[in-house]
Amino acid sequence: MVNRKNIGSWMEGPPPSGDQQWPGQRLGRPESGPGSLARFGPRAAALLIDWVLCSLISAAFFDYDGFATLYIFLVEQILFVGFFGYSIGHRLLRMQVQTLDGRPAGYLTAIVRSVLVCLVIPAFIIDADQRGLHDRARNTGLFRI
Repeated sequence: MVNRKNIGSWMEGPPPSGDQQWPGQRLGRPESGPGSLARFGPRAAALLIDWVLCSLISAAFFDYDGFATLYIFLVEQILFVGFFGYSIGHRLLRMQVQTLDGRPAGYLTAIVRSVLVCLVIPAFIIDADQRGLHDRARNTGLFRI
C-alpha cells in the first residue's frame, strides 16, 4: 500500500528544499496567517472569480468572444494589481501581490506578471515557495493579508 503522505500532490508544488519547512520560510514569511504565501486553493479560487467576472462582461458586451474575455482579464489584472496590489478575486479571498519586501506590486510588475499569467504555462512552473515564473520574474509573491 502506498503512503499518500510521502507522495503529496502536484498541486502542492515541489517539496521545500533543505531546511525549509514551509513555503515562504526562506523568504522570511510566516507559515500561516497574514504575510504567509497564499496556497493553491485560494489562488485558484481567486483566478476563477476574476475569470467569471471577465466572462460576464465579455458575454454582455462582446458576445462572449474568447479573445475579448482574455483581454478584459488582462486589463483587469494590470489595473487592479497595478493600482491596489490585488485583483477582485484576490481581495475577496484576502490576498495581495507584493514584492518580497512587502510592498504592493506596482504597474510595471503588474504588466509583466499579468501577461505571463495570460500565457498560462508560467503560472504552473513553480518553485519550492509555490511562486510561479510570473512571480519569480518580478520578485513578487501572492501573500495573505
